[in-house]
Amino acid sequence: MTKVPSKETIKRRTIKDMKGLQVYKIEYSRLIDIYSELVFQYLTISKEFEDSGYEYQVNTDQGGAKKSPIVATLETLRKDILAYSDRLCLNPKSKMEKNNDKGKPTQSRLAAVLSNLE
Repeated sequence: MTKVPSKETIKRRTIKDMKGLQVYKIEYSRLIDIYSELVFQYLTISKEFEDSGYEYQVNTDQGGAKKSPIVATLETLRKDILAYSDRLCLNPKSKMEKNNDKGKPTQSRLAAVLSNLE
């Protein structure tokens, strides 16, 4: 059984990662708190899902099956974590966008090709 790290541990690791990527600012503290809570919830619920035997469907009163509420919760948390990780520049996509925003206008491929034709 894997132990879920505490919210504080997740927060410390997040700050360490952000400092390593040179994107940490004290002004991100509230976002980091929310992000850490989301990751903690996700890991806790994932553990619960694993312990339940990965039951991804539940039976309805009408005799059919539908997505388990725990699966829906995990999907929502994943989306939220991704959104916050983008804001905190913790994934490659957000890092590239941040670099492009440093005062240098980006040019589409089409614009680059057309400017080379002149």
